[in-house]
Amino acid sequence: MSSQPSHASQPSHSDQARIDADFMRQAIALSQQGLGVTSPNPSVGAIVVRNGKIIGRGVTHQGGRPHAETEALRDAGDGARGATLYVSLEPCSHHGLTPPCAEAIVKAGIARVVSALDDPDARVAGRGHQCLRDAGIALTTGIGAQEARHTNLGHILRITQGRPMVTLKLAETLDGYAAGDQHDGRLMITGAASNEQVQILRAQHDAIMIGIGTALADDPLLTVRAKGYEDRRPLRVVLDTHLRLPTNARLSVTARDYPTLVIAGNAASLDKQKELEALGIRVERSATIDSAHLDLLQALKLLGQRGHTRVLSEGGPQIARDLIAHHLADDILILTSAKPLGRTGLAALDVQSRQILQDPQRYVLRQSSQIGTDQAKTYERIL
Repeated sequence: MSSQPSHASQPSHSDQARIDADFMRQAIALSQQGLGVTSPNPSVGAIVVRNGKIIGRGVTHQGGRPHAETEALRDAGDGARGATLYVSLEPCSHHGLTPPCAEAIVKAGIARVVSALDDPDARVAGRGHQCLRDAGIALTTGIGAQEARHTNLGHILRITQGRPMVTLKLAETLDGYAAGDQHDGRLMITGAASNEQVQILRAQHDAIMIGIGTALADDPLLTVRAKGYEDRRPLRVVLDTHLRLPTNARLSVTARDYPTLVIAGNAASLDKQKELEALGIRVERSATIDSAHLDLLQALKLLGQRGHTRVLSEGGPQIARDLIAHHLADDILILTSAKPLGRTGLAALDVQSRQILQDPQRYVLRQSSQIGTDQAKTYERIL
């Protein structure tokens, strides 16, 4: 745990910047615990620090309330008076289902607030910070802004563009294939360690999206099976222009236990829609770009309207190509097996998509690591 000099010996400007950065990293790390469960609200982390010691912690709860700031203040109790609050997003300033966090901070007697990022929500958008200034609270903003922006990207994009953030996950063989030819069975590409990591990734998103091709070829369940995350129930989304999802698919027969949405084109069969809805599946309609394909942006905006902020795409190469080409894949995780397919198959990414990933104006390689026997590369879209 970081230490901070006492008030009797005030830190230099450079030391204070280092201290602030360290505590903000801890607040942002705390915020990541709520990813996937706080929509439509962002997952925020907050810590209360007094004399270099953390005396209160808070993270946005499931469903978006209580907010992180009020939880951290409650945890700190009377010790919050005269202390510093570190928060990963601007405190709210509007009356909703709960009173404004900015008012709670003032009431608690916090002396200083360090905030990573302005909230683009028009109901906040600088008002939370101004409320703190007006109350005479010392305010420092922009500490840890880049990492906080990435953590809050789903909230930011939903507010500014009407869509959730998208994490694209792809698994490929060493020679670049996602599957064999059309007569092959399903390939088990990645190892146990990577598969466990994907389960955790599912838990950190509030929706998992595939196309009808993947649904028909793999008959997936799309549930979270990681230890410690058994309570997570992300929405399962199938992009199915013509409503071809079988009523006996695993997604269909488990729809009453796990929320399931099928997004169809406007011309899809009403009778098939009724059959799926009778199983507990929600069917919604969206625009198409041609007779076979949904408009991905409009489908994502539909999810945004439903309050979703974080979508994990586990669809096949077709969806991957379209997400990348249309600037809709915000994070990309590529898991590459140590074993080649050794024959011609279905390429995980086409040449153009791989070129886009290497374009420094489009993507940056944020991390490259080994997960078991597999190589993992994470790319982040340049905003």
